[in-house]
Amino acid sequence: MNTISDRTPTRRSLSVPNLLTYARIAAVPVVVGCVYVQSIMDGPLWLRWVALAVFIAAAVTDFLDGYYARIWDQHSAFGRMLDPIADKLLVASCLLMLAADFSIRGATLWAAIVILCREILVSGLREYLAALRVSVPVTKLAKWKTTIQLVAIGFLLAGEAGDQVLPYTSLIGIVLLWISAIFTIYTGWDYFRAGIHHLIEEDA
Repeated sequence: MNTISDRTPTRRSLSVPNLLTYARIAAVPVVVGCVYVQSIMDGPLWLRWVALAVFIAAAVTDFLDGYYARIWDQHSAFGRMLDPIADKLLVASCLLMLAADFSIRGATLWAAIVILCREILVSGLREYLAALRVSVPVTKLAKWKTTIQLVAIGFLLAGEAGDQVLPYTSLIGIVLLWISAIFTIYTGWDYFRAGIHHLIEEDA
């Protein structure tokens, strides 16, 4: 017979904040699949709107999972581990798909590369510092960077379909992606500078 302690981890893994995080991960193949069918397989243009709608819903869950975890006191180690992974899966998958269908091309590829490299760098730094029980808080500028990044990807996902409704939709997405990349460089350095003295102390 299961005890209360046996059931507690299961209840926490199925809490509302964690379910929202699962939904964000589940949205990744839907968004990528819609863009792939529309652009690579020459599918109908409305698939872009489906991709955008699912992406927006996934981005909203990024806010809601943290909000509900705070107000309902449903924080868990599993949620803290999975939440940033879900964010990075969504952003990285969208950027790679947009590069594959040439929504991101030429020099703008460097903006996407900078964003992806920063995510890997910060993830590695956080993992190392977590082993030292050192937390690296998210700055307000980093939150703004994330917001601009998500808005940029949203415009690029709309792509040609968006251009028919709002002229220069794709161009707006490119400009915002570059702004996000600039913020990415600054916040990435800020995180690295905050953690570098712990690395030096550990080596010493």
